[in-house]
Amino acid sequence: MLDDLFSVDGQVVLVSGGSRGIGRALATGFAQRGAQVVITGRQEETLLQTSQEISTADVSVHPLVCDVALPEDIQRLVETVVEEFGQIDTLLNVAGVNKRQPVEDFTVEDYDFILDVNLKGAFLLAQAVGKRMIQRRSGTQINIDSLNTYAPLVGVLPYAMSKGGLTMMTRGMAAEWGKHNIRINSIAPGFILTAMTRKLWSDASMQAWGNANTPLGRLGEVDDLIGTAIFLASKASTFMTGQVLYVDGGFSAGTLWPIQM
Repeated sequence: MLDDLFSVDGQVVLVSGGSRGIGRALATGFAQRGAQVVITGRQEETLLQTSQEISTADVSVHPLVCDVALPEDIQRLVETVVEEFGQIDTLLNVAGVNKRQPVEDFTVEDYDFILDVNLKGAFLLAQAVGKRMIQRRSGTQINIDSLNTYAPLVGVLPYAMSKGGLTMMTRGMAAEWGKHNIRINSIAPGFILTAMTRKLWSDASMQAWGNANTPLGRLGEVDDLIGTAIFLASKASTFMTGQVLYVDGGFSAGTLWPIQM
């Protein structure tokens, strides 16, 4: 007899930023376990290609164009998903952007671009989906936080600020929406290899530093996040809300310094 404690079979799952990187991996993980998955992104061609590549024999992954920096796109997205599927059981708030440079070089346009996607977009999407979940008195939202909320890395301050805001959003929404049987949690990935970060981590000195400062001795892969997301979306975590789970190979557990033990 199969234990359905960790089952997401039959759930309607909306994944923002689901066409690549972490979003794509999470969408794949849910689709492989029987969820009806909708992925969003700004580029229709990439969305269509991803949906074709990660759909299973039993479950089709549905692509919908949405720029979370545009409030009108968010409203249209949520209305379309609810109209087609009847509900949204789980929201994976993944869409995010970043830019690396010294703090003094960020322009107003840079700042707005990062905060509009990472924080304002995430808030508006969570809010729009949350209103539907309140009506049903049921739902789960999972935000993608960052290791930067443990300690900000240099050169990405607006990104770190946006993720710090996302932590407060997670806790605040959890506090307000618990009475509606809605759970809000976050996953804070460590150093994860994606198409956008592989070039950075291909540098031998960077890779050595990352491996040396991660207790598990390696950088993360996008698939390392699937189990945590499934856990947070399933019955296994029904008494858990307002939490940030660091999936970072132990990086935030302590400082590893070069002393022989």
